[in-house]
This record gives sequence, structure tokens and C-alpha cells, in this order.
Amino acid sequence: MSKIAIVVFSDTNTVEALGKVSNAFMLASEAIEAGDELKIIFEGAGTKWIGELEKEDHKFHALYKGLKGQITGACSFCATAFGVRAQVEKAGIELLSEYNDHPSLRNLVAEGFELITL
Repeated sequence: MSKIAIVVFSDTNTVEALGKVSNAFMLASEAIEAGDELKIIFEGAGTKWIGELEKEDHKFHALYKGLKGQITGACSFCATAFGVRAQVEKAGIELLSEYNDHPSLRNLVAEGFELITL
């Protein structure tokens, strides 16, 4: 069993970014099937994805809903800075603030998680 932390940094404004979220979700699905310990974190401009993925007409909405229970949280500072804090809260995603109002990626490494950033 592996310990995988997927950290989504990509913004919502390009086809490349959409591909990165798709890749994050494919890796997450594979990890779940393999029985790996998994954390999904939205950081930086990636916090904007929560509001987008909550939209029922988004092409990845169903996949997102299926993985939502595996989402550890979103960066508190960045959700505020990018103006999406209310969307993240409305979605029921935890705001993470372990280190200077950001998630502690260092703690994940110390806990033995392999960080995959997209």
C-alpha cells in the first residue's frame, strides 16, 4: 500500500489545466482501487476548481462527486486570495491552515506521503 498526496495547483483557465485535474482524478481513482492511502489537496489557484467542479454541468462533476470524500481540503489562504473561500465552504471542503494559513506539505512528506503535484 502506498501513501499518495495529490496536490492540485493548476488554475481553471486552460485546456492544459483541465487535463491536469483529469490526471489527478485518474490517479486518485487508481489509488483507491489499489487500496492506497490517499489525500487530495487543492492549493494555490487550484482552489478555484472546487466551485467549478461543484457545477452539475461540468464535464468532471460526476467524477469529482465520486472522489469528494477523498478530498482532504483546500488551502485556506489561497481560497481567500483567489476569492473562492465561500465556494469551498459551501462545498463542504475543509480549509487547511496548518502552516501560516496554508496546508503543511512538509508534514505530508514527514508522514511518508509521496507528493504528486499537478
